[in-house]
Amino acid sequence: MASMIYDCVSKIIKPAILEAKSYHVTDSKGFVKLDAMENPYGWPEKIKDEWSRCLLQANLNRYPDSKSCELKSKLTQAFKFPENTAMILGNGSDELIQIILMALNKKNNVVMAPEPSFVMYRLLSKMMELEFVGVPLNEDFSLDLSAMLESIDKEKPAVIFIARPNNPTGNVFLEESLIQIIKATTGLIVIDEAYHSFAQKSMMSCLHKYPNVLLMRTLSKLGLAGLRLGMLYGANEWISEFDKLRLPYNIGTVNQLSASFIIKNIGFLEQQAARIRDDREILFNNLSEIVGVQAWRSEANFILFRVPKPGADKVYKELINKNILIKNLHGSHSSLENCLRVTVGTPEENKLFLERLSEIVNA
Repeated sequence: MASMIYDCVSKIIKPAILEAKSYHVTDSKGFVKLDAMENPYGWPEKIKDEWSRCLLQANLNRYPDSKSCELKSKLTQAFKFPENTAMILGNGSDELIQIILMALNKKNNVVMAPEPSFVMYRLLSKMMELEFVGVPLNEDFSLDLSAMLESIDKEKPAVIFIARPNNPTGNVFLEESLIQIIKATTGLIVIDEAYHSFAQKSMMSCLHKYPNVLLMRTLSKLGLAGLRLGMLYGANEWISEFDKLRLPYNIGTVNQLSASFIIKNIGFLEQQAARIRDDREILFNNLSEIVGVQAWRSEANFILFRVPKPGADKVYKELINKNILIKNLHGSHSSLENCLRVTVGTPEENKLFLERLSEIVNA
């Protein structure tokens, strides 16, 4: 019976899906969780109480506003996006990347991104059998502008994804370099500003100047990872086409109410982001002082670092044994050999992580 089912599955499911692996999320229960670039701070009790009262107005027997009109208006005002740009909301940025690639999924279209970068650009492209071209960063993880321009000229990409700050390296690519890339391509440029709150640098001004530029953001990293809300801004000519692929009611009533509520009270999240930026510098300095550890400066809420011994795999497993969960990047890209990524936690979490890492590396 099992073999019959497998034969049926293998005949019907397309090869790109059969060959793919599911995105793995490690069970984090019971761990000091420093693996997923989340805000480590909770909400003040007063905010929680007000939010609970806000949710009482939810009519869960009715479908939500399919276009999230009120929420989009509030987001535009809160993040000061140009009023004459259009917006589409997604169940996290992942859904927006998926929608973009679905719209561009035609023969000979190429997807491009500098690498290493956000894994979903490559993963979702492969799932849709789109050709993906990753352009390696320089050794210091800066953008290799000449290689990017050469690849653009050769491949004529339909879309280029650029994360700024970049994940997992944490650096912000130079604006003047990105302008050259924008001018060199006839395709779409998606600038992913998921970590904008920690860099406070944006390419928003490009939305007016270059009609082939879209800006993507999320509320996840700021402190609403459980809400799953991504935003894509840009010219209506692009957004209206992508909106045709957005499933109806993709942003539920509770999510719309919660996001609208938090926008009115966003001050405490901005204060937490400022605290994380300060703690990031302390964590970087302390990491850099551990003998043999190489850490890279970050403008996000995480830090990339390399360990010399006993190697990233062993360090990762020993941290797991000590109930500390970070991200092991060894093997994910040739330039990330023996690299790990740690999210900036609370001062207490950061201190514990540093102590345990020092014990392992210096053993």
